[in-house]
Amino acid sequence: MSTMNISLPEMLKAFVDEQVSQRGYGTSSEYVRELIRREQERQQLRGLLLAGAASKPTRAVDGAYFDALRARARQAAQ
Repeated sequence: MSTMNISLPEMLKAFVDEQVSQRGYGTSSEYVRELIRREQERQQLRGLLLAGAASKPTRAVDGAYFDALRARARQAAQ
């Protein structure tokens, strides 16, 4: 694992320390890693949403579509 040192103003350091203690993180590094993972997930989701918005429409989405989707989800869960 690589090491990265960051400098924070006292106000931000106090905020991080508070989050670590209130949210049950062991260290400030764990908290920062979690923030970075969430940002990665957010960017990935944004990319998927943009790709979906740019794609051509397929078929109409109606009640029957969602009924079939629910049935497939139930079947996969079994």
